[in-house]
Amino acid sequence: MHSIKDIYLIRHGETDYNRMGVVQGSGIDADLNALGQQQAQAFFEHYQDLPLDKIYTSALKRTHQSVKGFIEKGLPWEQHAGLNEISWGIREGRTPNNDDDQYYRTLVRTWREGQVDVPSEEGESPIDVLEKQKPVVELILSRPEERNILIAMHGRAMRVLLTHLFEKPLHDMDTFGHQNLCLYHLQYDYQTQKFNVIKANHTAHLQGLPDCM
Repeated sequence: MHSIKDIYLIRHGETDYNRMGVVQGSGIDADLNALGQQQAQAFFEHYQDLPLDKIYTSALKRTHQSVKGFIEKGLPWEQHAGLNEISWGIREGRTPNNDDDQYYRTLVRTWREGQVDVPSEEGESPIDVLEKQKPVVELILSRPEERNILIAMHGRAMRVLLTHLFEKPLHDMDTFGHQNLCLYHLQYDYQTQKFNVIKANHTAHLQGLPDCM
């Protein structure tokens, strides 16, 4: 039987760390700020009638809060640490400064040049993140009866995931743009075992809200 799974993949709404330009990886379990809550509500109001079968989030509360409206509808919900943000190591949560900014720029450039096995200091590499994601992807795809699912996760982790789903080199992950509470609408075809993009970095549901990161 020809079967399609619709995947609504979002990045969490804005936090104060996003607002201040502070790197928050898996070690920072921040709440959404007021704008982030507005983004979550706007997304819910726009998509609340989707016939969703399941919600998947990371284990970090900024993703839970981003899909709060759907959870409160009583939809089945699973959280998986395998969907957590990358660990940026010892610099997570620090006030922005030139040394840290330069460190991150150099690290990301290293990844773009193909060295995706290089971790941040006391943190993770993109390869580490991908290896955590793979079992979650396998689990999700093993459930064809879940025809429509919502996944809430994180910016860098989303980029890693999208390269995997579309069989792109991991060092190309920065070609996948994202903003807070953006949507990637994907379809998985069980017959061809391929993913298609319906919408990418889509933010029309945030119209009227202030621009965010």
